[in-house]
Amino acid sequence: MHLTRWGPEPTASDAAVVLLHGYQDTGDTFQFMVDAFERDWPLVAVDWRGFGRSDWAQQGYWFPDYLADLDALLDELSPGAAARLIGHSMGGNIAALYAGLRPKRVRCIATLEGFGLPRTSSERAPAQMRKWLDQIKFTPTLKEYESVEQLASIIRFRYPRFSEAQAGFVAVAWSTQEGGRVRLLGDSRHRWVNPILYKREDAEACWREVTAPMLMLLGEESEYVARLGADGHEDALQKIIPQMQIARIAGAGHMLHIERADLVTPLVENFLSAH
Repeated sequence: MHLTRWGPEPTASDAAVVLLHGYQDTGDTFQFMVDAFERDWPLVAVDWRGFGRSDWAQQGYWFPDYLADLDALLDELSPGAAARLIGHSMGGNIAALYAGLRPKRVRCIATLEGFGLPRTSSERAPAQMRKWLDQIKFTPTLKEYESVEQLASIIRFRYPRFSEAQAGFVAVAWSTQEGGRVRLLGDSRHRWVNPILYKREDAEACWREVTAPMLMLLGEESEYVARLGADGHEDALQKIIPQMQIARIAGAGHMLHIERADLVTPLVENFLSAH
């Protein structure tokens, strides 16, 4: 697994701050937050298995493996002290689940739009499994691009709140060049659906076991919060994790750690300093 480090080495009194990226992202894009921190924190960003510059899993991808990867990584990165976790989207969900499963290993958590997925119905299970059976017969092909600049323009179209400089940085972080062409980093098998439906009830049971202080940041213009329905309301989230603080970031969507790092980072840094 590929790690990116900033700042001093962690110590027993100054535990590692572990940065966990979201789906199809890489640890590199936390750079915008790193640049905005006032203090020199002992930061370590992970590229999850099959993303960025980490190795690909030969047997496919199963969500519990991310929890096991984090467990093993913290044994290496913070063996003598509870770690501080910052996670975006999928990374935030992994952090929150892990904090419920290993409460003594987590000192505090800041989750950026890591609020779980919408509830599912068991009636969807047959269709989901059929789709998976069809998909695994073929490895999907990721689109190639003529240049990093072309990829950056597509990223900016998808994320219109990105500045031109931000889109350019993300394009480099997300890609590699081979034979004069640019392709996205990561294993295309992540595009297969998961044959096992997401069970929000299971996630919430894990969240109820969280004892660490927790900060959740939501983009005021997020395209994902609304999909949760009543589960996305602040009172519903705090009912599950009463010690959780919630704040909304103006002018930000789901990619708030890039779009508004100037607003996100001071809130996260104040939270880290308090815990």
